[in-house]
Amino acid sequence: MSALAQPLAASVVQSVDWLAIAPPTVAAVVALVVLVADLFVPEARKAVLGWVSVAGLAVSALLLLPLLDGDRSTFCLTGNPGVCSYTADRFTLVIQFLVLGGALLAALLSVTALKDGRRRLPEGEFWFLLLSSAAGAALLPASRDLATLIVALEVASLPAFALVGIRHGDRKSSEAALKFFLSSVTATAVSLMGISFVYAATGSLYLTQVADRIQHVDGQLHTLAQTGVVLTLVGFAFKTAAVPFHFWVPDTYVGAPLPVAAYLSVVGKAVGFSGLILVTVVALPSYADVWGPALAVLAALTMTVGNVGALRQQATRAYSAVRLLAWSSVGQAGYLLVPIAAAGYVKDGQKAVGSTVAYALMYAAVNLGAFAVAAVVSRTKHLNRLTDYRGLYASNPLAALTLAFFLLCLAGLPPGIIGLFAKVTVFSVAVDAGLGWLAVVMAVNVVIALFYYLQWTALLFRAPEGEPARHRVPAPLTAAIGLTAVLGVALSGAPQLVLRFADTGLF
Repeated sequence: MSALAQPLAASVVQSVDWLAIAPPTVAAVVALVVLVADLFVPEARKAVLGWVSVAGLAVSALLLLPLLDGDRSTFCLTGNPGVCSYTADRFTLVIQFLVLGGALLAALLSVTALKDGRRRLPEGEFWFLLLSSAAGAALLPASRDLATLIVALEVASLPAFALVGIRHGDRKSSEAALKFFLSSVTATAVSLMGISFVYAATGSLYLTQVADRIQHVDGQLHTLAQTGVVLTLVGFAFKTAAVPFHFWVPDTYVGAPLPVAAYLSVVGKAVGFSGLILVTVVALPSYADVWGPALAVLAALTMTVGNVGALRQQATRAYSAVRLLAWSSVGQAGYLLVPIAAAGYVKDGQKAVGSTVAYALMYAAVNLGAFAVAAVVSRTKHLNRLTDYRGLYASNPLAALTLAFFLLCLAGLPPGIIGLFAKVTVFSVAVDAGLGWLAVVMAVNVVIALFYYLQWTALLFRAPEGEPARHRVPAPLTAAIGLTAVLGVALSGAPQLVLRFADTGLF
């Protein structure tokens, strides 16, 4: 009996490439270290946990450098080494850089926020949750089977619920966390049902095997496979905040601590869109006639509803600046969906999605920068209204100029050249795919967005009402604003750094 069991056990043992899995692993290990250290570090020295977390995220990001020499895969089937659960290829590394870089900037914002609100924000739990979510988000783009994909998605999402509601005794925070939790759990349930249907039709969870087998599904299982594809798409539409599954975004961003809202706006989107790309372009290319049109309609609805929602924000309403950024992020999600939808209409779908990644890199840098400046203003104007930004140039010229630059990048106007080029790239992908109507919808939405971005920019340079409030900027906030500004300027000066992904693809 033991002689038979030994070869069987050997057949399921998989080798582990520790270097390939190092980025998410280091983030997870540092999360555990911070959680345990929180039990022993005295209250007066809790700030050290934040700097340990920042250092851990920086090390995780630096560990991407040794992986640039070529694709690496691990957790592969022993009988078929070409079928693996984890692959560190070009797509994975770019998304992991976006995720870990975004988490690092959010951590810099959080250092100051925790110091200002120490009584309401438990530091040890906060850093553990942020690092755990970042580890899951970094795992997701490397996932090459549906089970790992869902596990990574939930590891990224579950700590985020707690981060949104981490303000003890705050009704707004608790309500935001509940809305976020219910919508995300619904999305996961729908995705799991869709994936179970796909597994029933194909007999495999590995993306490459699903792509091959789903083309030869028996006629009796064809409807089951189509239903699975649709349900899986609906689940990921929740995660990407695509309309009509966007309703949780504004209230969640307002109720969450500002650094958490910044984290969700960038890293949360990266998680949703990378998962959507893997499911559609890698696992289900033969069903492009199903998901291509569906995503095109979702893209048009999402950008329209998001931009109209941002346009309707009243400048004097409490938290109107954060709400505008929330609705703007919904509109930007519509632009990000366009190349994925176009991938369903062209032969080389994997190349088309390079435009989504290029746009996401631009959006991540400038949107995190906008949230960083919002964090500066919220130190003296706790309601964070758009009117609170009036005359910001008089009190803090550097913050006003950087926020103006970030808003112009999001609008696609010079000197935000990278925003303009990224939008043009998305336009060209839609036109090349024969989606002229979608390009027209996007053009109309870009004009709508120009109005509210320029309106906010103009407020920064108007004469202040009364004595201008001086904004003292702590070192971590200064570092976050400086890093995002340098990234934005560098990308505007050399847009080919990210736009080459639109030309060469990522797979």
